[in-house]
Amino acid sequence: MNRIQSLLEQDHKLLSIYFTAGFPQLEDTVSILKQLEASGVDMIELGLPFSDPLADGPTIQESSTQALKNGMTTDKLFDQLKDVRNHISVPLIVMGYFNPMMQYGVERFCQRCKEVGIDGLIIPDLPVNVYHEQYQALFQQYGLLNMFLITPQTPEARIRFIDEVSEGFIYMVSSAATTGAQNSFGDTQAEYFKRIGAMKLNAKLLVGFGISNAETYQAATAHSKGAIIGSAFIKHMESNGVASVKDFINQIR
Repeated sequence: MNRIQSLLEQDHKLLSIYFTAGFPQLEDTVSILKQLEASGVDMIELGLPFSDPLADGPTIQESSTQALKNGMTTDKLFDQLKDVRNHISVPLIVMGYFNPMMQYGVERFCQRCKEVGIDGLIIPDLPVNVYHEQYQALFQQYGLLNMFLITPQTPEARIRFIDEVSEGFIYMVSSAATTGAQNSFGDTQAEYFKRIGAMKLNAKLLVGFGISNAETYQAATAHSKGAIIGSAFIKHMESNGVASVKDFINQIR
C-alpha cells in the first residue's frame, strides 16, 4: 500500500506542510524535510519551482523565483532526494506544474520519483479527464498517486468524477483565490467545507490555501481529514530561519 493511503487510514487529523524545494538556499531541501519529520508533521509536499506558477500566491511565487535563481532544477531535486528514504519515513508529494514534467519526459519523471521514494504528485494544471485517459496507467505503474484540487466553484459532477478517479486524497482549496495565509475563515468557507463533507465522498479531504495558525487549522479540519499549510510556513522560515521549523509546527497543534 502506498504511504499516503496508509496515512489516510490512521485515526487522527493530519498536518501536511508545503515548501518550495531549493528555498531559502539551494541545499536546504533535505534539512527542512528532516526537521519537519522530527516535528511530527504527517506528510510533506515539495514544491517544484516553476517560472509561471498560476495557482500560487505571491509568497510561493517569490520562493519559486528565488529557488530558480538559486539553481534549482528537476534533476537537482532528484539528486537532493536520492538518499532521502534513509532519513524520512512520512509520505512525500511533489507539487508542480505539468509543463516542466512534460519537458522532462512524463515517464522519466515518474521513474525518477519512484527511485527516490516519492509517493504522489499534485499537478494543478493537469485536468482530471486528461490524467484519467492518458496518464493514470503510467502513474500507477510507478506507484504514484495523483491528487486533484477542487474549489468552491467546482461543479458537483466534476467533484464526483474526481472522487471516482482518485486513489489518494482530494485537495480541497478553501477559496477561489490563489494560495496565501489567512488569520480566520468566514461563513462562506465554513459552509463550503460542510457542503463538501456532506457529499460523503470516498476519498479523504485535505484543506489547503489560507491556513496559517491553530485557529484556521482547527476550522479546516473540522470537516476534513487534515490541512495543508504552505505560505505561512514559508513566511516563517523567511523571518526566523530554517532552524525554526519546529517552532512553527508547535504553534499549529
